[in-house]
Amino acid sequence: MSNITYLTQEGYDKLKKQLESLKTDGRKEVADAIAEAREKGDLSENAEYDAAKDAQGMLELKINELEKTLSNARILDQNDLDDSQVRVLSTAEIKDVKTGRTVKYKLVSETEANLKEKKISVTSPIGKGLLGKKVGEIAEIQTPAGSKEFEVVKITIE
Repeated sequence: MSNITYLTQEGYDKLKKQLESLKTDGRKEVADAIAEAREKGDLSENAEYDAAKDAQGMLELKINELEKTLSNARILDQNDLDDSQVRVLSTAEIKDVKTGRTVKYKLVSETEANLKEKKISVTSPIGKGLLGKKVGEIAEIQTPAGSKEFEVVKITIE
């Protein structure tokens, strides 16, 4: 069974653009590197050629992964979501029960996660712990620093 990836339209477009870039520019760069390495003589002892072939394999693997992700992608429209509980694309304001510190996170797919933008993956420890929680509920989450409790203060769809 395929793994479905839920994306925003913005996230889908970004991945599609990245895939097109890898297919065109990426493949051209790798082909040029292989051609240049071939010109240097004996391929059996040519480290540059081996490195270029390895880079080609990694590029094709990345292209394959992106194609698979896009083919299994489901684009979510934020207008169709409700804010009764934490779900994919919800923005949850949570409060650390122990310290009282609050923080807001938007739950997104792994491919769209970006901590600088306060977007966390639904498969991350905090994301998993928050999924399905309602305002006022406590989520006990295992973090690298140990078990923490967070209260869901507010849920919005932004």
